[in-house]
Amino acid sequence: MSNIQASLSKAKKEIESVGITDNIRLDENDQSVTIIDQVKLPNVLEYKKISDLESAYQAIKKLEIRGAPAIGIFAGYMIFVLSKKDEDLPFDAFFENFEKNKEYLNSSRPTAVNLSWALKRMEGIVLKNKDKDVKQIVSLLKQEAIGIHNEDIEMCLKICENGLSLLKDGDGVLTHCNAGPLATSFGTAQGPFLLARARGMNIRVFADETRPLLQGARLTSFELSRAGVDVTLICDNMASIVMKNGWINACFVGCDRIAANGDVANKIGTSGVAILAKHYGIPVYSLGPTSTIDMNCPDGDHIQIELRNPDEIKNMWYERPMAPSEVKCYNPSFDVTDHELLAGIVTEKGIVYPPFDVNLKKLFDENS
Repeated sequence: MSNIQASLSKAKKEIESVGITDNIRLDENDQSVTIIDQVKLPNVLEYKKISDLESAYQAIKKLEIRGAPAIGIFAGYMIFVLSKKDEDLPFDAFFENFEKNKEYLNSSRPTAVNLSWALKRMEGIVLKNKDKDVKQIVSLLKQEAIGIHNEDIEMCLKICENGLSLLKDGDGVLTHCNAGPLATSFGTAQGPFLLARARGMNIRVFADETRPLLQGARLTSFELSRAGVDVTLICDNMASIVMKNGWINACFVGCDRIAANGDVANKIGTSGVAILAKHYGIPVYSLGPTSTIDMNCPDGDHIQIELRNPDEIKNMWYERPMAPSEVKCYNPSFDVTDHELLAGIVTEKGIVYPPFDVNLKKLFDENS
């Protein structure tokens, strides 16, 4: 075993010792995928089997499975499970169903690039092997889906190490939304906190609640407190005061899509955190795998932002409506943080610093 492999194996065991890392798995009979239903957290830790197209679509749409890398892993497994149902069909009929399933799943959430990336990758396996027997193709799809998952585990572990290199014992870090094992395989933006905990480092985390779906309150604080990390939950509008108090040394956030110039699409409110941090002189880092970097997208203006149901603002989580029924709501799921507000982008291939348009391209050129 190489030194790098040994280091990754050690980090994997360390995070497994403190975190939930079985949030997505292909079931033994290849007929379903098991996920943790994130909508029911933190009150109920429930595993749910998904076996059909509509349930898979709804699981993504309703955020039972969420987080860009997790959605990509789930999509890979699900398109295999759906394809296995058609393995006795002739290729043309098989491929027609495959394309319908792929396009429908892809329409569930438009902003997270990992969803389309994983589905296109699975489609590539089919097209590359279209001269083979359909059962052989399905077998190759399974291998590819497992490969996507294993690659994400390796990427996350490297990101955790790279992210942790930016912190020292006793640092305070503000994070927004959820980018831990629930959203990935082993975590991106929150992964370094778990690794620090396993290694005996004391990192003080301030987690934004992340309105309106409360991913920070329901998921990040659940993951981190369960792991024994020193975590303090704050409302989104409290980020400024904790920065002013001098409690924050860095901000770690995830990413759902990164444009070629370094603009980052992430959970709504991320750009506000970055603007505040800029005012207080606090570095902001976006952490995510290179699969979230879309070099075909020139800048953040070209990223499609998902708009969600107004009821998520007015009614969700409450016993009675929190606003007049007739009032209009604007409910974007993501916003775009300008690259000029970022200190760095942390990937599995290293930390990319400004100028991002130059160094992101260099990152891909060097690893092509």
